Amino acid sequence: MMRCPEECGKQWRLKQGKLEWQKQKKEEAKEETGKKREEKAEKKQKRQKKEKTIEMKRIAEEWEIWDEEEEMRKKKQ
Repeated sequence: MMRCPEECGKQWRLKQGKLEWQKQKKEEAKEETGKKREEKAEKKQKRQKKEKTIEMKRIAEEWEIWDEEEEMRKKKQ
């Protein structure tokens, strides 16, 4: 029980809390922000994985070029 002097003078009455729909709306907002965070994390992981594969492909191409150059040097000698 809380005292609400501005509303009911000096009497003690229950101070009404938030309505259920307000609580539900707040919980839904929390869930939505949680989902957004998860989606961002998934996108970040996918982006990092894609960047890694691109980097590996680039390195593989460099090795192939280097191997070809080495073969050409051996043939010339």
